[in-house]
Amino acid sequence: MQKGRGRTSRIRRRKLFKSSDSRGVNESYRSEFIELKKWLKHKKFEDTNLIPARFPGTGRGLMSKTCLQVGQMIISLPESCLLTTDTVITSYLGAYITKWKPPPSPLLALCTFLVSEKHVGDQSSWKPYLDTLPKAYTCPVCLEPEVVNLFPRPLIAKAREQRTHVQEFFTTSKDFFCSLQPLFSEAVESIFTYSALLWAWCTVNTRAVYLRHRQHGCFSAEPDMCALAPYLDLLNHSPQVQVKAAFNEETRCYEIRAASSCRKHEEVFICYGPHDNHRLLLEYGFVSTQNPHACVYVSKDILVKFLPSTDKHMNKKISILKDHGFTENLTFGWDGPSWRLLTALKLLCLEVGEFTYWKKVLLGEIISDTNEKRSLDITWKICDYFIEESNAMLQKVSHMKDEEVALINQLTLVETLWTEELKILQASAAILSNLQTAFT
Repeated sequence: MQKGRGRTSRIRRRKLFKSSDSRGVNESYRSEFIELKKWLKHKKFEDTNLIPARFPGTGRGLMSKTCLQVGQMIISLPESCLLTTDTVITSYLGAYITKWKPPPSPLLALCTFLVSEKHVGDQSSWKPYLDTLPKAYTCPVCLEPEVVNLFPRPLIAKAREQRTHVQEFFTTSKDFFCSLQPLFSEAVESIFTYSALLWAWCTVNTRAVYLRHRQHGCFSAEPDMCALAPYLDLLNHSPQVQVKAAFNEETRCYEIRAASSCRKHEEVFICYGPHDNHRLLLEYGFVSTQNPHACVYVSKDILVKFLPSTDKHMNKKISILKDHGFTENLTFGWDGPSWRLLTALKLLCLEVGEFTYWKKVLLGEIISDTNEKRSLDITWKICDYFIEESNAMLQKVSHMKDEEVALINQLTLVETLWTEELKILQASAAILSNLQTAFT
């Protein structure tokens, strides 16, 4: 038998092929990471557990060099490596911030510092870190309007609010930027542009870790809780992992410990929080596949879409739901329609003779088999409506990907979101079918 032709060899090749699907490609040789490592070493940090790598599906991240055990320290980043408002105050910007009225926000201070340091380029002492930051982001505020309009309706509204917020942030900051003119030979209007501030805002919004600071009197009353953590911020999110992350007051380091084991050459993840995909896309610019926290939101107008318009108590029912907080966060999830959604529909499906029992419905009591069956039927119709909408949107996005080649990356992001929503709805539909069987 020729070498490499046996059963054992085939099994070994299959295992190697399977593992290579998730194994990262080492990128520690890249110049930006070499410079970053030198810079961090100068600041008394040297990592022995992780290396930068690129992974299929998640992109750039950190890969384990050895097996990591539960409780093991993954990263311990010294305070000197963190970019905080203290960094900004002790810089050349400090004098301008302390005298500006009304006091600027901590966020504005961080964004201003990032834009300024990026502008000075090679002269920046933070250049090794800045060179590893993304050149562009995929938060909704950065996407083209025609792409945002492809989002699910609840997310469209939030994306537009985000865009308005950032635009107002830029507009209200212009006077402060003008006060910095003595620091630059170029006109500040050409440095602190909307696109520059947007990049800085996204950098802080998507990459900052939580770190409570003492409140500086030169800042507005907004909480000062953000810190940029070079190298540590290369860690990607996974909803399935657990880590312990916090600033250690004794060691003066931001520490991350593993709460679960990790094999050698696997990607090391952290969890940004139990966020659904709408929140992840809005705040961080990505969608997590098989996210256990993902859900499909049902708005009030869809809630009543399949109910009879002749119901004289409908307005009263809606008012009751609103008063008791049952018109928000109504969802379909991997485990079917949420209790809140079913409860809201049970109340809306109460017949004239049952209406006086609405309080019992909100407490989770069963009023009648008829009410149970009717509410499940309406829930099924809503779920089926969303399934049809998801399929239609996926077809539309697919067509746009053929027509709008320049937007293909943005459209792929939207496609992933709708694909995940469709999977959730199909799972909910199967669960609803089983529930309906009990009443047939």
